[in-house]
Amino acid sequence: MKIAFVSLFPEHVVPWATSSMIGRAASRGLINVEAVNPRDFTYDRNNKVDDTPFGGEPGMLIKAEPVALAVESLGWSKPIVILTDPAGKSFQQSDAIRLADAPELVFLCGHYEGIDDRAASFLEAERFSIGDYILTSGELAAMVMADAIVRNLPGVLGDANSLAADSHSDGLLSAPNYTKPETWRGLEVPSVLRSGNHREITKWRRAQALQTTLNYRPDLIAKAELSPDDVKLITSLDKP
Repeated sequence: MKIAFVSLFPEHVVPWATSSMIGRAASRGLINVEAVNPRDFTYDRNNKVDDTPFGGEPGMLIKAEPVALAVESLGWSKPIVILTDPAGKSFQQSDAIRLADAPELVFLCGHYEGIDDRAASFLEAERFSIGDYILTSGELAAMVMADAIVRNLPGVLGDANSLAADSHSDGLLSAPNYTKPETWRGLEVPSVLRSGNHREITKWRRAQALQTTLNYRPDLIAKAELSPDDVKLITSLDKP
């Protein structure tokens, strides 16, 4: 997979692309990451990329032309373009899984009051938000989405089974997890996890996933694919 960030601050992206899981994926040739600065595609000597909005709105907008030229400079055939936009739809795990099949992704990282809307229209960009709040840096949102996408690529994670255990993989939050020691500051690992009874462990994890989701994200329950046994479990669980 090839990933590009169209960013006024490419130095924000480089550390992400060279560290931890993402860095290992890049070193193994699973992904190729680059950053393109719209300032390199301006026509004036001051490399001005922004201007005041029409209509008298406050702030500054990034111009459409430098952004479009930055994307076109990549020379890619038909990448999927993603705009970081607080007015975009909420980015979900299902989006991460779908976009993991794309050979080329371009993230448009907004700043100031955003990017001239014509750039997104011309580039047929998908608009995504990572939450109902405003960030100064579009790079932060872009890196969050890129990270969620890349970890779904085959070979990126050391254990592919860990994907299935992640929160949101089946529409629910994951059950709590524990490691050694068995007792820490008076708190013990649940006995079922130490029992070796894999059938009971599976049942416990499912019940805990349902309980955790009820406690913190009850809105997900309505959208999750629940079995008849899940529905029975929910009726016996503590309600927040």
